[in-house]
Amino acid sequence: MGEMVEEDWERLVYQLRSGHCTPFVGAGASLSVLPSGRELSERLAEKYDYPGPDSTELPRVAQYAAMKYGDLDHVKYLVRDELMKDDRVPDFKDENEPHAMLASFDLPVYLTTNYDDFIVQALAARRKAARAAVCPWSETITPDPLFGDAAGWNPAPASPLVYHLHGAMRDPATFVLAEDDYMVFLRNLVIERTAGNSRMFPPSILAALTTRPLLFVGYSLQDWSFRALFQELGRSIPGISRRRHVSIQLAPTRGTSGWTVRDLELLLSWYYREWQISVFWGGTKEFFTELRNRMGDTP
Repeated sequence: MGEMVEEDWERLVYQLRSGHCTPFVGAGASLSVLPSGRELSERLAEKYDYPGPDSTELPRVAQYAAMKYGDLDHVKYLVRDELMKDDRVPDFKDENEPHAMLASFDLPVYLTTNYDDFIVQALAARRKAARAAVCPWSETITPDPLFGDAAGWNPAPASPLVYHLHGAMRDPATFVLAEDDYMVFLRNLVIERTAGNSRMFPPSILAALTTRPLLFVGYSLQDWSFRALFQELGRSIPGISRRRHVSIQLAPTRGTSGWTVRDLELLLSWYYREWQISVFWGGTKEFFTELRNRMGDTP
């Protein structure tokens, strides 16, 4: 099945110690200090009087808000303000905090679909000179000049590169937020890879995706945006499926049509086996506590 076994742990420990791994960080890694996508969606739905029954689906609610008020960028700025209003950051001194644990490894590239810069802050706390860049998924986003020098085309563990696939807080207009944004992202990904261009995925990012196994942190296999992103990456960048990846997943919270939670876990594990993903069912802190125990005192 696709669930983690002892061999998966041994392989992951070796890869992290040798720097041969690419973390892929999602919203679940920041839940200790930021609202979840569901919570954010419900707040937005209330603010904009969303009439549908699916008020927890953030891309759909954001699309409705943009259509109702005619300004998607304005909605993105409101989402940025909602995320930043409590001005909270993770405790990077906590050795099992997801960002802190990931920053402790000597890795050259970190990928994230989060808007926050917690990975950059965690790396800075480790005295690593991290640089961040945003994926130019839309024609309105200018490619980062970072990829014109060594920091972009040859990142190193002491000066790692953090690549924001779905935008960054410093410019809310870069957020992949509404349904139309996701469609534009996926459409441009297909067009770019078909043409053999590297605007969205420069060589250093492409190498991080295709030559190293991925460690997914903070995603849900039940989440449409995660499935759509990885499926399209797999189709457009075939090299991704050559390696065995690991994903940390919260257990499904409910069954449908008589399915138990365990039934859903097994079904999803089997489904993602096709993508070469081994699944750890549990929270991020639970995973990193287990990982630290297996690694001992040497990250």
